[in-house]
Amino acid sequence: MDIEQRVTALEHIEAIKELKYRYWRACDAKDPQGFRDAFIAKGAEIDYGRLGAFDDIEPMAQIFTQVALHKVDGAHVIFDMHHGMHPEIRLTGEGTATGRWTLRFRQINMLDRTELNSTGEYNDEYVIENGEWKTSKCVFTETWSVTRPLDPGAVISEGAFADVEAAR
Repeated sequence: MDIEQRVTALEHIEAIKELKYRYWRACDAKDPQGFRDAFIAKGAEIDYGRLGAFDDIEPMAQIFTQVALHKVDGAHVIFDMHHGMHPEIRLTGEGTATGRWTLRFRQINMLDRTELNSTGEYNDEYVIENGEWKTSKCVFTETWSVTRPLDPGAVISEGAFADVEAAR
């Protein structure tokens, strides 16, 4: 592989990393369109374990929207934090790739007054669609999790969510 091919391969790998980071940022920012945009237009294979398995992004995007944007008395009830790391990206062909990622996940559930901490592995497949890398297959396997009650005195502040929603 010559230097130009190596640089092109590295650019593709970086674009795939940026795609996954945008996806996680959309999850945490309660951004349904950003969540949706990480996947191919039709036919994405998605298996999120306990959240379900789907043969297209739309059913999962609907679940995401219902959960992420759910409010009680004007306040969100679910707060997520996705920290992805340890990417292993392999280009498998012209416009195709696979990826493996480790996820650290934290969720605050104000309805149940619980905190969930978990970790797991993503095994993804990517394709170039309309000139951009998109996820065509996403399988998440949870490694472990712990759920514990929030301290009765815990106060959760929404911070910038109001500004993000107003900008939409």
